[in-house]
Amino acid sequence: MGIIIRILISAVAVYIASYVIPGITVTGFGAALVVAIVLGLLNAFLKPILVILTIPITILTLGLFYLVINVIMVYLAASLIDGFAVSGFFAALLFSILVSIVTWAIDAIVN
Repeated sequence: MGIIIRILISAVAVYIASYVIPGITVTGFGAALVVAIVLGLLNAFLKPILVILTIPITILTLGLFYLVINVIMVYLAASLIDGFAVSGFFAALLFSILVSIVTWAIDAIVN
């Protein structure tokens, strides 16, 4: 039951971020739900591999390259989902940051 609540919280965060950030388009809550699921799967399976492969670059940039990995995850999700579009690096960066913050805040309120 906890995973369903987390997915719904992430979907709400995606939906909120699509209204706040210009350059992010989500066609509806169903698409936001799919985005939340796909981002969760990408972050669970692909992101750890990318983090390990880019350890030298991450160390050289003092951890800032980790933000680039988050942007890559957002772009990859946008390429996989029809109802989700991202235009621009900074829109994807703000999206990943805002979704993280909103998800954390709502999760803290719910729990």
